[in-house]
Amino acid sequence: MSLFLTVPSPAAPSSQAAPPSPASPAAASPDAGGPGVPGAGTALSLAATVTRLRAAGCVFAEEEAELLLAAAGTPDELADMVRRRAGGLPLEHVLGWAEFCGRRISVDPGVFVPRPRTEFLARHALALAGARRPGAVVLDLCCGSGAVGAVLGALLPGIELYAADVESAAVRCARRNLAAFGGTVFEGDLYAPLPGSLRGRIDVLVANAPYVPTDDIALLPPEAREHEPRVALDGGADGLDVQRRVTAKAVRWLAPGGSLLIETGERQARWTARAMEHGGLRARIVTDEETGATVVIGVRAARPADGASAVR
Repeated sequence: MSLFLTVPSPAAPSSQAAPPSPASPAAASPDAGGPGVPGAGTALSLAATVTRLRAAGCVFAEEEAELLLAAAGTPDELADMVRRRAGGLPLEHVLGWAEFCGRRISVDPGVFVPRPRTEFLARHALALAGARRPGAVVLDLCCGSGAVGAVLGALLPGIELYAADVESAAVRCARRNLAAFGGTVFEGDLYAPLPGSLRGRIDVLVANAPYVPTDDIALLPPEAREHEPRVALDGGADGLDVQRRVTAKAVRWLAPGGSLLIETGERQARWTARAMEHGGLRARIVTDEETGATVVIGVRAARPADGASAVR
């Protein structure tokens, strides 16, 4: 989880979302040059939207205005979307989707918004699951919208895909995002809702568990603090409470040679790695300098002799 929300690129490719409706407010304006033809009405609508968003404190007002204009079907719909965004609702909740790894992921109000930095986690999971094909078994734990699972399902056809989350709203959202890939989404606390048939079979277990320390929740942007579920943000006193619970039982669910991947904070990574070691996994830390993302990867030994610790 990133501590800062970012704006999806208006030009991002998508294989899930339909193209923006041509019946935009600009096209309906009498000042426009005709359907789909920019004119004075387009400029005025865009300028007014930018002004309203900027006044509300939106840093990327121009980019957000373009996205809202493209998404709105009528002037009234645009006005409502701008009102909700100016009132502090995350842009992704207003649009109904977030860009993640070049895909549009459905995101409902009250569901954790996937962050761009988590794409680093998805890329490593993709590589590990790809190496275990065909028919790799993948679990997206603490899945939220199911963004990571959706990317793996789209790029690795034929994987056996599962996800789980404790939040009902997230589960409903993830089921929509994973339906096209045959994904099964369970509702419940971590491993509790999983069927026993998955024990010892999971090749790649991805967990974007909450890791913000409780006292730091107040420092998060209002968009996250006020509109995303607390359970998706609060990692306890040191931010590692949920991660410890994930790592403690992961070895029971992983297949021999299977991997657990957890996104975490740079200052917490060493402790996340040690928690994996205590859980019986070999751990290594990988970082992305460009985004500041940090992922800890733990591997279950393929043979007893492979179980030596990799982090001192």
